[in-house]
Amino acid sequence: MKRLKIKKKAGDVPLLICVFLMACFGCVMIYSASSYAAEVQFGDSLYFVKKQIIGVVLGTAAMVGLCFLPYKKLIKCKYPAIIIAAVLLTLVFVPGIGITNYGATRWIGFGGFTIQPSEIAKYAYALFAAAYFAKNHEKVKTVKGVLPVLAVGLGFCVLIIIEPNMSITMCVGLLMLALVFLSGTNLKTFAVILIPFAVAVPLLIILEPYRLQRLSAFIDPWASPKDEGYQLIQSLYALGNGGLFGTGLFNSTQKYRFLPFAESDFILSIMGEELGFIGLLIFFLFCGFIIFRGFIIAKNCKDRFGFLLASGFTLVYGIQVAINALVVSGAIPPTGLPLPLISSGNTSLIITMASIGVLYNVSRQED
Repeated sequence: MKRLKIKKKAGDVPLLICVFLMACFGCVMIYSASSYAAEVQFGDSLYFVKKQIIGVVLGTAAMVGLCFLPYKKLIKCKYPAIIIAAVLLTLVFVPGIGITNYGATRWIGFGGFTIQPSEIAKYAYALFAAAYFAKNHEKVKTVKGVLPVLAVGLGFCVLIIIEPNMSITMCVGLLMLALVFLSGTNLKTFAVILIPFAVAVPLLIILEPYRLQRLSAFIDPWASPKDEGYQLIQSLYALGNGGLFGTGLFNSTQKYRFLPFAESDFILSIMGEELGFIGLLIFFLFCGFIIFRGFIIAKNCKDRFGFLLASGFTLVYGIQVAINALVVSGAIPPTGLPLPLISSGNTSLIITMASIGVLYNVSRQED
């Protein structure tokens, strides 16, 4: 099979350009989705856009900076990364530091600055797993050999699920399974690991009444159109109203406070309404381009750490895009999860752009 080549000296410049353009496009869509609500709530139609532009500037700086940091040096950061992520996840539950919105405590704040630790934890975990498997590749054939990676991943999942945040827990869980598989473990070991995960998902749903309510709303949202089913119904209205070519940019009706979280978790619904099926198709082609280039960078990488690191960072982006799209279209039960590079929220934006800088650096490896 002919190897797909990426220029080593210049690196994957098209990937950087695509990500930057997506972040800028996100600012446009955030303005469209949030201008009315921001005017009503904060007296400033640009409230969310201003914050997002700051995120784009900081994210671009992080992306460019990491383009020139040799990715192999990140191996030394594997333990500091997971320790910092664990500390930040724990601080969420400290009174006065953790911030609660809509019944969930997922953020920490210092003055006017807030971050979402779970967004950092995903990439910290991918870095740790890549570094561990690169150094201990001969041990991955046994459950004992992959146990440290599983332990860290499960620890993160526990801290995230009690926020509660089922969506990010799913992301970390799927990332964990994918990285174990890519590490080269055998099918028997992978099956032993997979079975407990398959059992855990329904148990997590059953143990929390609100998750059962969301599952019920997913099965029949019109059974509770003013309660649990409301958000999904409004999302489907938006997508249906968009039709093939959309109502036109800035012409959404659902953004007039009909659709909750229109500028964040459900911004894809506004995109579908304004840009239509064709617009969403083009958008997903760009998403697919980012994922494709990420995996090609991983495939062409000549060392195990670079391969797993590029694969892990690409998987974080791809899994999150897929789950968000499935949620807003009603294919899986509703759960809060931002659309990377597009949704309002600086933590996700900056960390995602920084991870692309690392991917670019991997693509610059020498023959």
